[in-house]
Amino acid sequence: MTRGKRVGVWILAIVILTMAALVIVVATFDWNRLKPTINQRASDALNRQVSIEGDLSVDWQWPSGDGGWRHWFPWPEVHAEDIHIGSPDAITDADLVRLKTLDITLSPLPLLGKTLPLPAIGLSGGAANLTRLEDGRNNWTFDLGGNDQKEQAKEDGSKENGWTVDVGQIDFDPIDVHYQDAILAANIEATVQLLGQPIAFNELTDDDSAVSQTEDRQIGDYRFGWKAEGTYREQPFSGSGKLGGPEALKQRNIPYPVQAKLDAGNTQVAVNGTITDPLSPKTVDMDLSFSGQNLGDLYGIIGVTLPDTPPYSTRGHLTANLNTQDALSFRYRDFDGQIGDSDIHGDLTYRMGEPRPSLKGEVVSRQLRFADLAPLIGADSNAEKADRGETSRQPDDKLLPVEEFDTAKWKTMDADVKFTAKRVEHGDSLPLEDIYTHVTLEDGEILLDPLRFGMAGGNLNTTLRLDGSQSPMQSRVDMHIRHLMLSRLFPDVELMKNSSGELNGDATLSGTGNSVASILGSSNGDLQMLINDGLISQNLMELAGLNVGNYLVGKLFGDEQVKINCAAANLNVKDGLAKTRFFLIDTENALVKIDGNINFGNEALDLTIEPESKGARVFTLRSPLYVKGTFKNPSPGVDTGSLLARGAIGAFLGTVATPAAALLALISPSADEKTPCNDFLSQVKTDG
Repeated sequence: MTRGKRVGVWILAIVILTMAALVIVVATFDWNRLKPTINQRASDALNRQVSIEGDLSVDWQWPSGDGGWRHWFPWPEVHAEDIHIGSPDAITDADLVRLKTLDITLSPLPLLGKTLPLPAIGLSGGAANLTRLEDGRNNWTFDLGGNDQKEQAKEDGSKENGWTVDVGQIDFDPIDVHYQDAILAANIEATVQLLGQPIAFNELTDDDSAVSQTEDRQIGDYRFGWKAEGTYREQPFSGSGKLGGPEALKQRNIPYPVQAKLDAGNTQVAVNGTITDPLSPKTVDMDLSFSGQNLGDLYGIIGVTLPDTPPYSTRGHLTANLNTQDALSFRYRDFDGQIGDSDIHGDLTYRMGEPRPSLKGEVVSRQLRFADLAPLIGADSNAEKADRGETSRQPDDKLLPVEEFDTAKWKTMDADVKFTAKRVEHGDSLPLEDIYTHVTLEDGEILLDPLRFGMAGGNLNTTLRLDGSQSPMQSRVDMHIRHLMLSRLFPDVELMKNSSGELNGDATLSGTGNSVASILGSSNGDLQMLINDGLISQNLMELAGLNVGNYLVGKLFGDEQVKINCAAANLNVKDGLAKTRFFLIDTENALVKIDGNINFGNEALDLTIEPESKGARVFTLRSPLYVKGTFKNPSPGVDTGSLLARGAIGAFLGTVATPAAALLALISPSADEKTPCNDFLSQVKTDG
């Protein structure tokens, strides 16, 4: 053997002996001696208490399935017991993480390429405690050293240290997680565990879902399951779901599967879809459905201001681009659902910006049940509230809704939403055909412009402003009723079917208060109305549900159907008290004048009805009629203490103090068109 060969053999022998000695030392070394050093170094690095309080040992294992020369390099397996990672003392004295045992297998060779490979991680007896305070501080954000240098490196465009972590198989028994959040008023207990067998993503995705209809993407299986219960925003909370495996977490730009079903109070939420790069989220793409007793309840759950409604359910598709410098926007598109007995469809975008988040989009209902709109004005009935287990707010003796609008919610969000109801389901007494409105909400002020109702062949155009930024709320409504066909207002009246008459009117009111009752009770403005070429009868009053009208018509005309030539009313409202400037009904055989006032503040009625015969019929009524009482309990009767002053029609009209011909602008006939109201109102003006 040559000298060179002998030297080579000795070097190889020394290397082998050195490695063997190293393995023997590692295998026999008491690693517990290093615990104080490891604990101190880890605590200094994480700026919190870290300790291994149980046994610490290192074993060796030969890699399986790794052929070639790498197979000759054993992998160290670290075993540690009773591990604690603490929390900042200023936040909580509970540990962030506790582990009964931790086993980590390390592949040493990739360390040469700045990769930390962890082929296998095993956990047992795990528990986590996550806490966030009202000021936003939490115990899961680590204050790591070197952050300033890292940020500077990013600004300079240079790379960081270049190390990557490669996590392989994770095995653990159920981990208990306690989550306490003062900002969300959440106190939740959860459990995370491995699924017995992986579940393919498409097994939990409906065939007709928007996620399943997207182009094929590499989506991993569900590997983890979780359950949770507790309180969220002071409401009972429970939920369960599934998550993708750890291998999906480390792959960039690959969708990570997420599935969950949640119950928060009376609200149920279900999501099924993906988050791209969940450790640094880029996009959200998932089906979202939610249901509950009242859309308004969602404010307490997701912070979005929505109106109070009957029970609802909806399903759509949620998308978001989180990798942007602009304000985050979440789009809920192509959703379908029900509110009460009404269907809804649409597309909404929620933008988280300054000074307030905003909601924008369009909602369409193919068939709207008008009663489902009642909660919007606080007109929810006591019976419906009882069905939902709520306490009644509407007094038994009040007709106008007293429930107050929650204007505080209006100041938390802006909105720009269009709503269309193509067909309206209603009772016989309310012949609505369709609804359209454009709702804007800005800094606590709601504007509905227009709020348009198709009704009885005509329309009711309204502009409504509710300024919730002021306390009490300031309100104004401008309403214009045009060309409501009497034949369609009362389709069940046979004689009315041939009527060509119309109802027209204007109203302008402003008021102060946070409920319909308080607004009308303080209102100021004017109301005027004109009806031409109709008829009146007891049967008509019964169809309209007007018991008082039925009584008055019976007293005035008996059971006959009486033709109305013209009915005109003009009322002035001041501080909630509506007084008649004039209120006249011209029929074929009598002229009827109504005087008095209507008090919206206490809902009191004080009206006097005086008829004057035209000679075609001689009235047997010798005393005026009256309507007193309240809106809820009106009391009609005969004023036996007074007698009707009989006289000529001209003298009768002369008692009207205000000219009435200006009301002709409500019908705006063409130059050669005349209605029964033209001559009548001109006569009132002449004789007045």
